[in-house]
Amino acid sequence: MVAPAAIADRFDRRTQVSYERPMNKRYCLTSLLALLNLHLLAADAPKTFKVGEFNFTRPAKWEWVDVTSSMRKAQLKVPGTDKSQSAEVVFFYFGEGNGGGTKANVDRWLGQFESKSNPKVEDSRVGGHTVTYVQVEGTYLSGMPGGPRTPQPNSMLQGAIIESDQGNVFIKMTGPAALVKSAKDDFKRMVEGALK
Repeated sequence: MVAPAAIADRFDRRTQVSYERPMNKRYCLTSLLALLNLHLLAADAPKTFKVGEFNFTRPAKWEWVDVTSSMRKAQLKVPGTDKSQSAEVVFFYFGEGNGGGTKANVDRWLGQFESKSNPKVEDSRVGGHTVTYVQVEGTYLSGMPGGPRTPQPNSMLQGAIIESDQGNVFIKMTGPAALVKSAKDDFKRMVEGALK
């Protein structure tokens, strides 16, 4: 008669189950689904989008961000080489006669900075529209007007206000100064490309 332990030992060897293969398959399947999901999200991100009467083309390396506020008509993210840093580009449009005048908005944007350095305001004429470019560096006080503010030192704002009879479009890029400076040309091409 064979001892019960020997039978159990023989049984375990014959039907030995490898848990590594199913786990590897499950891991591969999960990874494949995650990559597919990221690809589909990237495919859904618009390359062009409309704000007011203007059609903008998103710079290739900039990322689309879904807006969570009714005040924002579009939002983009400018990724930095350092993954922990990025700049945001926000588009505002309030319709004809709304949103305040150009000067009031320029003053408000400049007022969002402490320890300002190099503030510049320049008007340009592109495609029959006046564009006011605003640039300022310093400590950016982020947050909603009238609410709590978070100081962000070494920041920069690059803004553009496109004047239109159908309502001005306000575009504001804010983030770390070095990143905003490196994205300035793409910002200007995006703004002026919509006006041609």
